[in-house]
Amino acid sequence: MLYYIFTYLDREFDVPGAGVFQFISFRALMSIIIALIITMWLGKYIIAWLKRWQITDPQRDLDLPEQQRKAQTPTMGGLMIIAGTVVPTLLLAKWDNVYVWLLVVATLWMGFWGFVDDYIKVKLRDKGGLRGKFKIMAQVGLGLLIGLTLAFHPDVRVRYFIDEPLEVYQQNSTHESDTYRYYDAKEFSTTIPFVKNNEFRYEWIAKAIGIPVSLTWIVFTIVVIFINTAVSNAANLTDGLDGLAAGVSAIVLSTLAVFAYVSGHILLADYLNIMYIPDIAEVTIFTAAIVGSAIGFLWYNAYPASVFMGDTGSLMLGSVIGTLAVILRKELLLPLLCGVFLIEALSVIIQVAYFKWTKRRYGQGRRIFLMAPIHHHFQKKGWHENKIVVRFWIISLFLAALTLITLKLR
Repeated sequence: MLYYIFTYLDREFDVPGAGVFQFISFRALMSIIIALIITMWLGKYIIAWLKRWQITDPQRDLDLPEQQRKAQTPTMGGLMIIAGTVVPTLLLAKWDNVYVWLLVVATLWMGFWGFVDDYIKVKLRDKGGLRGKFKIMAQVGLGLLIGLTLAFHPDVRVRYFIDEPLEVYQQNSTHESDTYRYYDAKEFSTTIPFVKNNEFRYEWIAKAIGIPVSLTWIVFTIVVIFINTAVSNAANLTDGLDGLAAGVSAIVLSTLAVFAYVSGHILLADYLNIMYIPDIAEVTIFTAAIVGSAIGFLWYNAYPASVFMGDTGSLMLGSVIGTLAVILRKELLLPLLCGVFLIEALSVIIQVAYFKWTKRRYGQGRRIFLMAPIHHHFQKKGWHENKIVVRFWIISLFLAALTLITLKLR
């Protein structure tokens, strides 16, 4: 909204300073500031409201340190992150950008189902919350929407710059500007990290499994559904210690914000020799907002937490990260960038699988970790909660740096 107002003032009345809203960098910084103000100001009122309605976290008896304290802590704090993300986005981003709307929908959709899950746990006193099949249906539904939109929306495309003779590309509806010759392509492709010629096309999978190339969109949509579901659930498993999920998510989203900016900046994309995606830079506004919201939420969620994000926040953050990676065509970087999420999820999978296997083989289930997810394993070993969280943040920062290195190291 503010973008359109100040653009109009700049164009019609030449108001001093109004033109600064044309710059994505300025609007992204403003987005962070507004998100921080909203979450930090609104947070105390939301926490008071949650306490008044006795919306506290229903802790299971896991024999963990400080569990009694956590049982009295309000949950559903993800509402703060949602408000701090959506409001700056609507104020500062362009409303005609398909990528921005996909991310807003992902935020509200998974935020809603996370809220339902928390409501069932807290108000209906059902510690199991929303049944797993309904969560999966919500995640699959969102993945289907994202996959089909990216597959068929006319504004979703990749731009290729031309070095060879112009006549070679006449069939591709070549365009020419003052600086570049290029053509736009509607392709199902992504980026392979640490590889020089690093474009991976989903049509290769279609050919390998015997599907016509014209149906590559089916393969792509299935991959999007898998990514959305996997990252959403992994982020949910990570949300077990004060500040852990919020801090790791802020680091991951900050990295994706850098990719959004350079992928949508024609000069930087050309300099870095990376895939240029028209209109994707506008996503930086949204990403800046959700980073600011996650950091603002940490003001109340840092140890000892005054509020938990609940599934309202964790399921939403995971879905947004998965959606961002897909629209930025960086989904193959997720195992590296989201390494903390991956480790948390794998620890649960390995623990459950090993327990079931040993129970069948020996008649009694055995465990690899003292408790899963793995952050509880370190708690059982006597590590203080703060030490675990900070060390996981450090690991996440290290992985984020490695991810950014892929921009140049191939």
